[in-house]
Formats: sequence, C-alpha cells, structure tokens
Amino acid sequence: RRRHTRLLTVTGVQTCALPICQVLERILSMEIVRVTERAAVSAARLRGHGKDKASDQAAVDAMRRELNKLPIDGTVVIGEGEIDEAPMLFIGEKVGNKQGPKVDIAVDPLEGTTLCAKNMPGAIATIAMAEAGTLLHAPDCYMDKIAIGPGYPKGTIDLDAPADVNIMNLAKAKGVKPSEITAILLDRPRHADAIAKIRSTGAAVSLISDGDVAGVIHCAEPKTGIDMYLGIGGAPEGVLAAAALRCIGGQMQCRLVIDNEALRERTLKMGIKDPKKKYEIEDMVKGDCLFAATGVTSGAMLTGVKFGKDMIETETVVMRSVTGTVRKIIAEHRQLEKFHLD
Repeated sequence: RRRHTRLLTVTGVQTCALPICQVLERILSMEIVRVTERAAVSAARLRGHGKDKASDQAAVDAMRRELNKLPIDGTVVIGEGEIDEAPMLFIGEKVGNKQGPKVDIAVDPLEGTTLCAKNMPGAIATIAMAEAGTLLHAPDCYMDKIAIGPGYPKGTIDLDAPADVNIMNLAKAKGVKPSEITAILLDRPRHADAIAKIRSTGAAVSLISDGDVAGVIHCAEPKTGIDMYLGIGGAPEGVLAAAALRCIGGQMQCRLVIDNEALRERTLKMGIKDPKKKYEIEDMVKGDCLFAATGVTSGAMLTGVKFGKDMIETETVVMRSVTGTVRKIIAEHRQLEKFHLD
C-alpha cells in the first residue's frame, strides 16, 4: 500500500497543556486512518444498490474489526445504538486489544446511509478518539446546533438567538454584507422558519439531505463557501463535528433536544444532569483528540472510494487537536485480497 500525503498546519487552534496530551501517541493518528478506510471501502461496495441498512452494517463490521486491532483500551461513548443493539457499535462497547491507553471513541461508520444507498455525494466513514472521560456521552437523540469557522470573536454566534440575528452578527464580524453569507442546513420541514429568517437578511441557504458532520466541517473550509451551519440534527453527529472543530478551529454551540420522559431518564442515566445545558466545543470534547474521516461517495469534503482492477484508492482526512494538524491522505491499497478476507 502506498500513500501520498499533503500536510496542512492549521493555526489558531487551542492546544492542551495537560499531561493527557501525551496519551494519544502520534502513531494512533495513522492507525485510526486504517479504521475509517476499511469502513469506507466496505460500505462503498454497496453504494447505489439501495441497501442503506446493509451498507451501514458492512461499515460497522469493518470498523469493529479494525478497532479491535488497535493498541488501546477503548469504550464507545458515541455509537449507533444502545447495548441491546449489539450488531452495531453500541454505546458502552469495549474495543481495542487492551494493550494501550484508555480512550473514549465516537463513531459513525457510515454517515449518510441514504447518500450511499443512492450513490449521492457526501457519504463518509468517521471516527473521533480522545482520552477516557473527555468526550460527551450523548444519547442517540436530536441536537440543536450552530457552528462557524475559525477567526471570529467569541460570542459571534448564539444558539438562543434567531437565525437572522446570527447571520447579521456573522456578516458584521466578517466585514461583509449579509448577502455574502451562506448558511447550510439539513433539508427538513422543521427548519422552514429558520430558512425564511436567513433568506430575509439576503443571505443564501445551502440545503443538504444528510451528512451534518461534513456540514459543520464545511464552515471551517474556505473552499466550500459555507459560513455557518445551523439546525437540528443528530446528537452523535454533533459530538463528532465538535471533535473536528476542536482540531481545526471554529465556534459551535449545541443543546440536546429532550422531548419525552423516557429520553430524559436515559439522558440522566448517561450522566447528563442538565438536559437543557448549552454546550460549547470545550464541553463536548476536552483535551487532546483525534478525528478521521474517509470518503465513501465523492463530495465537497472528500473523494469517494475508487475501485480499480488492481487497486482501491481512498481519500482520508485525519486531524489532531493538540498539534493543530490536518493531513489529507490519498492511499492506494494493492493487497486487495485483504479487503475481502479481513
């Protein structure tokens, strides 16, 4: 297998001054790439076949196999289900060979199952890893979110402010007219009011069918033309997105959407005492963390898996918060039989 690596150094990212920063050894930055690569390749074999559950399961199985090879004592704190949903990577599942540091792991083996099933842009396999006890243990519920990229004064956005006010504040901080701002949201009926308020300022709206982890990350990538993410999406995806922004910079505020008593009780059991708490990035991801994502289908963030006669090509982004580095890795996998046997 041969890799071609471009190295980008991102400035302005908070670093961790705790000894914990030494827990995630540099080698793990590359080891987790293999995890998302294998999940992406397994899912990509089923893209366009209309089998969303089967492609998701293929990604889960591949990711679990690779995680169990890593020199870590890991616990899945953000997964695809509760402990009674064992076929998935469930919350509380133990992974790794127990020969390394204790770590928290957040996974979405296939973000954008519908995108993969329909062979639409933007499906990715993604993972975040941090020292044990530093990732928010969020239940599999909805989360209200707002995010922008780096370089703006603290307080530029506020989750509790109307969408039009946030657009105006961001435009002022950026030094542009509101008409030069673009916000990205999931295309859902629940966002109709926010969309109307955004457009009332003259700002543009970019709607996506799925994939709000990538949607948040787009805010920190100037090439995408996206300035702000807002709206209600999945809580697990919120924590994963926060891990990415922890590495590359930006602002994000979130709040769990707890709309029934059963969910409230489950949230309390997971250690969240205040279900109405407004979370900042630092509340969801503390200390050093790693984030990796591999493209399944090609999108604005990553190129999807390419299958050739004698090789498979993948593109992965891997980030680390303590160093503020972002690596784009294009890998050529030539031992194809391993992808079928492992």
